[in-house]
Amino acid sequence: MRHFDVFNGDADGICSLHQLRLDEPRDSTLVTGMKRDIALLKSVPAQAGDVVTVLDISLDRNRDALRSILDRGAVVRYFDHHYAGDIPRHPSLHAMLDDSHATCTSAIVNRHLGGRFAIWAAVGAFGDALDETALEIARPLRLDDDRIASLRELGTSLNYSAYGQTESDLLVEAAHLYRIVSRHPDPFDLIEAEPVIERLGRERAADMERALATKAMHQSECGAVWMLPDAAWARRVSGTFANRLALREPHRAHAVLTPAANGGYMVSVRAARTGETSAGELCREFEGSGRALAGGVDCLDAGRIEAFIAAFDAAWPAV
Repeated sequence: MRHFDVFNGDADGICSLHQLRLDEPRDSTLVTGMKRDIALLKSVPAQAGDVVTVLDISLDRNRDALRSILDRGAVVRYFDHHYAGDIPRHPSLHAMLDDSHATCTSAIVNRHLGGRFAIWAAVGAFGDALDETALEIARPLRLDDDRIASLRELGTSLNYSAYGQTESDLLVEAAHLYRIVSRHPDPFDLIEAEPVIERLGRERAADMERALATKAMHQSECGAVWMLPDAAWARRVSGTFANRLALREPHRAHAVLTPAANGGYMVSVRAARTGETSAGELCREFEGSGRALAGGVDCLDAGRIEAFIAAFDAAWPAV
């Protein structure tokens, strides 16, 4: 029997897998990538008798590959909080899916494990910019404000490492970062023992300062659209910058565009928390994906920017 752990390379994916492997250690093949690398199941060569654990990647974007793995006889455990669409009916698929706006995959795994490693679920939720969810998960742990702040910083830094359009943009490759995290059952030990964590925080802060110095290209009653320059720091910071904007003005919507190598634009969208439209709904209009509060488009054609802005304004009118 072989084990494959397939996970999003961001904080939520890393912390979800870390919880499961603290509970049930396994020698497994890791399959992961950058934040936007979510069509991961097509590269998994699982056969009859193998077990595939999938964390924090959209079933909707992996449906055909999932069916193929199931048809080959593998068992699949699927934990995710993104839009799933039609879920295949199969006795070997164990799907723990919840796309409600206030959850993340770390929180789903936390429920599955009965809160045994809740502190890591809180880190994952902080990384996904779900502060209220993270605080609720951490409440029974009775941590002081300084420790909560450390968990928030850790989650944000782990999440930051996943952003970029190419491997050269990344500060730390996702599988390598997971292996570093996996050495530490205690997140505070990770913070103290691993210099890479401080480096991620330092680089993130520098990139964020650059982003905050820019101005929105479009402002409306519903929110704002930002255009970052064609630079490695901008490709890294785009999602984290969108999260910062959403935390700063949660009742407004935000979109951050960054030039892509093929001439289009990578887009990060954060929905207005008081609106009824899902960020994922808007992004799917432009061949993207996402969930209620956060979504993205891997490549928006340059000729569709005006159409995207019009759809953005229509999605959250007069917030």
